Amino acid sequence: MAPKFKEFSQTESVRRAQEHYYGKSQHAQAAPERDLLTDDEIDFIRSRDSFYLATISETGWPYIQHRGGPTGFLRVLSPSSLAFADYKGNRQLLSTGNLAGADRVALFLMDYPKQTRLKIMGHARVEDAREHAELVAQLAEPEIRPSVERLFFIDVVSFDWNCPQHITPRYTVEEIKENIVAPLQRRIAELEAQLNPSKPI
Repeated sequence: MAPKFKEFSQTESVRRAQEHYYGKSQHAQAAPERDLLTDDEIDFIRSRDSFYLATISETGWPYIQHRGGPTGFLRVLSPSSLAFADYKGNRQLLSTGNLAGADRVALFLMDYPKQTRLKIMGHARVEDAREHAELVAQLAEPEIRPSVERLFFIDVVSFDWNCPQHITPRYTVEEIKENIVAPLQRRIAELEAQLNPSKPI
């Protein structure tokens, strides 16, 4: 757990819960102003095609929303800054509205096949895509730019890698094709060639 993440998360109530169940608690040490993303986090973020975004409403309730797009749509602008293009949707704008009242966010990124997850804490702001055509061009591929309505910018404060326990491996259609179906197809072609050498592979 990165130092700043530990400082945020190890509250007095959390420590009391740890002491109740385990007889001892964890204590945060002096932390920097923020924990910068390293190459490991950056590579992981760039390989994701989805993540979960948590915001807080004006009524104090957390709200979690799924965000998806082409692999790498969550862009790493720097070791402390992320951004992504937000598309036309159901017009509820819950996350967008929540951020107008409280800018704190948590991101939850999953790699189901490798049973890995990354949590990110930060502050976010939303910009109207109609006012920033040059930023839309930077954050979205040409074919999806007409669908972009907003741009989210996230100032990263800290992060934490979670253990793989209880993550059920799940695979996308492309991952199944590439890692399971394609090798079987190649093997079938090899065996057919051995049975019928005159048949082209």
